[in-house]
Amino acid sequence: MSTRSQSGTQAGTQSNAMAARQDAIALLTADHREVHEMFEQFDQLGDRARATKEKLKEKICKALIAHTTIEEEIFYPAVREQIEDGEDMVDEATVEHAAAKDLIQQLQEMEPDDELFDAKVKVLGEQIDHHVEEEEKEMFPKVKKSGLDLLALGQEMAMRKQELMDTL
Repeated sequence: MSTRSQSGTQAGTQSNAMAARQDAIALLTADHREVHEMFEQFDQLGDRARATKEKLKEKICKALIAHTTIEEEIFYPAVREQIEDGEDMVDEATVEHAAAKDLIQQLQEMEPDDELFDAKVKVLGEQIDHHVEEEEKEMFPKVKKSGLDLLALGQEMAMRKQELMDTL
């Protein structure tokens, strides 16, 4: 757990430095709000907004890939290690991620005119809403009480997220 207990030394960009000051839960919660807003924007689009749907789909997929990656690589292992019933919570969250990743992959191979495109975006949004609710109401309160260094964890997650967003 050395990277979670040490301060990062990378300077990074201004936005990366700002994000690095967020604790892990604040970073994840901000991601949750951001992607929820993207799904709401998508829901408001009409059938003729094909180009906008395509751009929004790409933003949603990129954000979710980065988010699930930092959770699985950094946050969940810390939760699994530190929280008494963390194993079960993380296992369930990982299964939910797998279902979301499957839909993300399908959507990445689709165009807005394809059959079931809108339905798949809607179902993905519903799955994410369910996942977010469980994390924020069940997992995050336990993590806050656990003694984890949430600032160090948040810094590590922010740096990894920026790295992912730059390459996706």
